[in-house]
Amino acid sequence: MNDRLSKDERDGIDAYWRAANYLSVGQIYLLDNPLLREPLRPAHIKPRLLGHWGTSPGLNFIYVHLNRVIRNHDLNMIFVTGPGHGAPAIVANTYLEGSYTECFPAITRDAEGLRELFRQFSFPGGIPSHTGPETPGSINEGGELGYSLAHAFGAAFDNPDLIVACVIGDGEAETGPLAAAWHANKFLNPATDGVVLPILHLNGYKISNPTILARIHRDELTSLLRGYGYTPYFVEGFEPAAMHLKMADTLDQVVAQTGEIQKRARTHEEAFRPRWPVLVLVTPKGWTGPKEVDGLKMEGTWRSHQVPLAEVRTNPEHLAILERWLRSYRAEELFDASGRLRAELAALAPERERRMGSNPHANGGCLLKDLKLPKVEAYAVEMPEPGETYAESTRVLGTYLRDVMRLNADTRNFRVFGPDETASNRLNALFEVTDRTWDAERLDSDDHLSPDGRVMEILSEHICQGWLEGYLLTGRHGLFSSYEAFIHIVDSMFNQHAKWLKVASREVPWRRPIASLNYLLTSHVWRQDHNGFSHQDPGFIDHVVNKKADVIRVYLPPDANTLLVTFDRCLRSRNLVNVVVAGKQPELQWLSLKDAIHHCDAGIGIWAWASNDVDGEPDVTMACAGDVPTLETLAAASLLGEHFPELKVRVVNVVDLMRLQPQEEHPHGLSAREFDALFTADKPIIFNYHGYPWLIHRLTYRRTNHNLHVRGYKEEATTTTPFDMAVRNNIDRFQLVIDVIDRVPSLATSAAFVRQAMRDKLSDHRHYIVEHGEDMPEVRDWKWPICTVRR
Repeated sequence: MNDRLSKDERDGIDAYWRAANYLSVGQIYLLDNPLLREPLRPAHIKPRLLGHWGTSPGLNFIYVHLNRVIRNHDLNMIFVTGPGHGAPAIVANTYLEGSYTECFPAITRDAEGLRELFRQFSFPGGIPSHTGPETPGSINEGGELGYSLAHAFGAAFDNPDLIVACVIGDGEAETGPLAAAWHANKFLNPATDGVVLPILHLNGYKISNPTILARIHRDELTSLLRGYGYTPYFVEGFEPAAMHLKMADTLDQVVAQTGEIQKRARTHEEAFRPRWPVLVLVTPKGWTGPKEVDGLKMEGTWRSHQVPLAEVRTNPEHLAILERWLRSYRAEELFDASGRLRAELAALAPERERRMGSNPHANGGCLLKDLKLPKVEAYAVEMPEPGETYAESTRVLGTYLRDVMRLNADTRNFRVFGPDETASNRLNALFEVTDRTWDAERLDSDDHLSPDGRVMEILSEHICQGWLEGYLLTGRHGLFSSYEAFIHIVDSMFNQHAKWLKVASREVPWRRPIASLNYLLTSHVWRQDHNGFSHQDPGFIDHVVNKKADVIRVYLPPDANTLLVTFDRCLRSRNLVNVVVAGKQPELQWLSLKDAIHHCDAGIGIWAWASNDVDGEPDVTMACAGDVPTLETLAAASLLGEHFPELKVRVVNVVDLMRLQPQEEHPHGLSAREFDALFTADKPIIFNYHGYPWLIHRLTYRRTNHNLHVRGYKEEATTTTPFDMAVRNNIDRFQLVIDVIDRVPSLATSAAFVRQAMRDKLSDHRHYIVEHGEDMPEVRDWKWPICTVRR
């Protein structure tokens, strides 16, 4: 037992804890009378009772004890909370330490401020019932469970002096992302990274069920945590005085152990994987709350999970229980006559930036440094003529990212994340300057593994996303590379981060801008012919476009040079989610670097060298977005030029998908005049699109020209050839030519022979691939005919 914790210290900690508990209950229930200076009446109670009490006392207990070790050891610590709706506790503690009032000056540190603090919680015009951007010190959106531990490790990478205390609810521990995140300790380098202190809070229950980890034998739980590679410490009980002593003693041991681990790693320059501590706190659900309500046990059961007393305004017995509950914390001992926390208690909180609600790592934009970025000119693919040269776009990007990594090696603020696909996605130039992060066992046959590597690979998209979010939210930069079809695994995580950015950038002025979350989606739908139907899904774009226009960007660069320019801009951007979709296979290149820069500046444009309408309005516009749809559109334009030289064809390529929206709906949107200038007001548009075709209709439904015919992926696929993927989904060159014939009135009767010839080509294609197992040479080896190029 900790004999260094005197009775006065213990009493002070207990009083501070009671103050936090009082504020937590007050936020859930009270509209007025914040210090109970008159008898509690129904008029003092909120009309709608929202919030979660059950987890709050445990969170308050942890927070006050972490304050103690921060002060005693001058620790640099942030607090990540996983239990979903634990905001009453975090808001209470940041208010008590003063951070909350500094962020929200109207919430003053007196009786009137307490009234406003209580009133705003889960109230119209106020704050939500879970932690979010509005909560000082938070980097974890508490509305959805499972991501806290991955966020905590992301925050600790490259932050050698930071301790991330991560409270994991025992309900949250049942989620897949959290279960996988325990393995992040195999990626944490004690010499160069910070500390993650997981605190598993076993209070026994979810909303209406027991939790698994609380109902297995203690030896089994100990073995589980040791099997994950941790040293577990248990603090268990319900009597506050004894629990304060246990917690103080255990945290002192934990701080000493983590200090020794770091000292050993940094002094002896010894590569080893430590057994980091994990603290298991076992307390009753709804600790210190009502023991019983309406004859039913409350404290220590699932009934205390949310609002233990639901009828306070209408049930006098409930009102009386609430008043006794609030008065049990003895607020008159905790707050002075003005309603301010008593000075001797306020002194228990850390000072200035050592307060967990004011730590700049939890407002990462305060620490953000611009990346040193190389000039893209050094990586450009040389272009003698469009459609002559082949390149692997992501391999070219990999050389650029290699030098981004190299230029920022000293500042250690850039990492690349992905699920075991960095080399597969042709980004392996990165391994010329760094390795894969790996702190587990290594064999001589392994490839580019080291504790100090900066490429983060784990076969869990959830953990990659969580690591990257934690890394960005604490002021660093990175990108997430993934197969396009499987990025859907993190749909919900993307949702939460996009919502965070929307609130942080528009509604919380003290949140500083952070680096954008950059996705590189490759191994995409049109070149997953070898893996088949299971690997073919371009729908993440549709999901992303649902979010606020202020936050999301979607780019479909058609070749290597546009990919280079696009990613250079993404790495410079702030407070965005950038989705970039690009192929990794060898493909024809279309734009010089100069042309790519101009094209990316505009986001959309006419490719004059592929068009023949320079002296008048086109008969048809061939639009395209995405590398394979662009190839097929250009091949179709070439066929049209061969068969119908008098037909005026305009080719429009879209690299920034959001340019299609009206400017009133998206910052990148085109005005009506600009859109009509590109696409005409009434001439047919044949739009060849990378993803599901209805998204283009959705983005353009307000435009004047509704003579729009979109081709895209429509769930027709299997293991087949690359070109057959296009044929099966009607985006191939031959069907595009047929489309033009069917849509341009002047061709309706005169083009019957050409239409039949295109059908014959499709028949030839089907027979050829069944016999030979590959595409016809005229398709496979096609290049843009130089004679049609116009400069």
